[in-house]
Amino acid sequence: METLRTLPGDDVRQILWRYADRFDLQMAVQSARGIARGLVARLVADGERNSHEWTEGKAELLKAFDESGLTSIYMDPCQGGFIEGPKNLALSLVALELAWVDAGAATGSLASCLGLAPIHEKGTDDQRNTYLGMCCPPQPGEDREIKRAAFALTEPLPYVGVDTGVLGGKIRVESWEDGQEPMLKVEKRGRFITNMDFADIVTAAVESDDERLKGTCMVILENGDPGVFDRGAPTLKMVHQLSSTRDPVMNLSIPASRIIGGYEVKDGVIIPKYNHSEIIASVFHRTRIPVGLMTSAKLLSAIEPVIRYHRQRFRGGSAEQGSPRFDLGLQQKEDSLHRLIDVWAAGEAGCSLGFAAARLADEFDPIEREKDRSFEEQGLSGRKGFMALRKKQAEVEEYIALKFAPEGEGDATRMAELESDNLVRFAYMDALAGVLNPGTKLWNTGVGATMMREAVSLVGGYGITEDCPGFLCHKWMDAQLEATYEGPEAVQRRHLTLTMSNPVFLAIVKQWIAELKRIHATDAGVGACTLASAMEQWLWAMNYLQGAKDSDGRKLYHGKRQGVTFAMADALGWLIASRYFIKDVLVLKEQAPLNPVLADGVEGLTDFYANMSFTQAARAAGESARICAELVFGYGDGAEFEGQDEFARLRLELDSCLSGARLAKDRAANALTGVMIPEALDYPM
Repeated sequence: METLRTLPGDDVRQILWRYADRFDLQMAVQSARGIARGLVARLVADGERNSHEWTEGKAELLKAFDESGLTSIYMDPCQGGFIEGPKNLALSLVALELAWVDAGAATGSLASCLGLAPIHEKGTDDQRNTYLGMCCPPQPGEDREIKRAAFALTEPLPYVGVDTGVLGGKIRVESWEDGQEPMLKVEKRGRFITNMDFADIVTAAVESDDERLKGTCMVILENGDPGVFDRGAPTLKMVHQLSSTRDPVMNLSIPASRIIGGYEVKDGVIIPKYNHSEIIASVFHRTRIPVGLMTSAKLLSAIEPVIRYHRQRFRGGSAEQGSPRFDLGLQQKEDSLHRLIDVWAAGEAGCSLGFAAARLADEFDPIEREKDRSFEEQGLSGRKGFMALRKKQAEVEEYIALKFAPEGEGDATRMAELESDNLVRFAYMDALAGVLNPGTKLWNTGVGATMMREAVSLVGGYGITEDCPGFLCHKWMDAQLEATYEGPEAVQRRHLTLTMSNPVFLAIVKQWIAELKRIHATDAGVGACTLASAMEQWLWAMNYLQGAKDSDGRKLYHGKRQGVTFAMADALGWLIASRYFIKDVLVLKEQAPLNPVLADGVEGLTDFYANMSFTQAARAAGESARICAELVFGYGDGAEFEGQDEFARLRLELDSCLSGARLAKDRAANALTGVMIPEALDYPM
């Protein structure tokens, strides 16, 4: 029986993550990989993570990013970049490659993009062209220094960063002469600000301390503005040590034109076009995706060193060459194989979810900009804009039904009409991105950190030593920070509480269930039946909880009832990650036989992935079913409730769909005993 021959390489990943036809992205991946497994790995092996300070060794990273093109990957060609259009997938691939070795290096690579993101997303044309161009490496013939950017949101308030709506940074009018541009005074103390050792430009969130300036905003600060630009003390963090992090203090005078997005003056009051919440919502909407993928990269990178450790565990002792003990080592034991499959499957599912979110973000960006432009022309904002979208509800649900209709059964003419309606497409993608983006951040980092602990445990005491191959101990600790970066887990759950109850998203879930059932009818080996049943139960529980009350008469699904809403968000994370993993496996099964590199041995490769997706679907179904049952029954008083029989029927159906799941796990685990791995890791210990 054919089984997995080698660990998946680029040909597999390019199919799974849909960049086989993107030569520019393939080159970006190769550049990032060269830096990660060369310079980054050497810095980690040399102990550069042992210092809070920004050292000469760490500074080599900036030069490497500049020379390889990674610094300019965020910019458009007119600003000095080399990728046209949205770059969410590009940034995600680069982050994964760098985090494969060290997530601090990945954070450092992304931090400049994050610093520029407020300008990129909401800045005026002049701000965008000026600052993005300054942060690109000089072109041939240019004589200038490259500028670096930092993003200053969090402050030394109690329990730093827990609430981005609370700002200590202040802005006030310093001088305002007739006919002249107002000059503003900005006071900002940052906390945990990445890139601060070398940043020349800081985008900072501040709140008005002057009745002549309204609300909050974000401003652009430059090193060289009049006043104090103190980079502050290094943050005494224990993780991500290859990135620079300090607690800066800034007290600067700037012109009002540095307000991001611009401003207008009404009745003698400066009114910023965007408040700080609008800007960071737009920024975090997308930048959470690469952070989620950084944790998934850790899980996938752990597979090879763990297999090597397990096989060689008893060599050097009394094991004779050629004996099962010598050849397989700990891989003789089912437990070690099963647990490693769990780690691997979680990493694959996280990547499937994260890259799906990145691709959607690339598709969504121009549609969102067109919607914003159209609304601005029509004078629609706030509630008026919301109502304009609300009127499209029926058409959006019709669009979703047609989009997921079986091939040949949809109305192509009507579908084309709806596809041409930008508001319909916006509402569909907005509902989907509203779940996938926080879902990636929540599930990939939260579950990923737990699974990374499993990977470390599979290497025994060796796993928590600095010389463990693959730097597993560092990665385990780093994962905890990634669960906090770009909004801690509670923020993601709060976000999902609102977006997963959107009727448009619930209509999408119904179509996913029908699609999975059709998949099961033609391909029973990927776990589609299991996942369809789990989603059906989750959807039933969601509808039930939104209308139910506990035995004390209190509503169950409510913004303040986080024991209910947050748990449902956790359950959904398992389901969506498994859904996108199954979809990727189906694409692999379709395209791998057409790839000349993969054609030989393709059956073993695709069977292995199918067995892993079935294993992951079973785990996801179990986690979701447990949560749903606890919530549906847990707030009652033992009395029978309406719909109880239906819930029990769904639970029984789900259990029966687990048939064969453990056999699939056995097959995937057995494949680990025969897969070929290189003689040594391609980066140092």
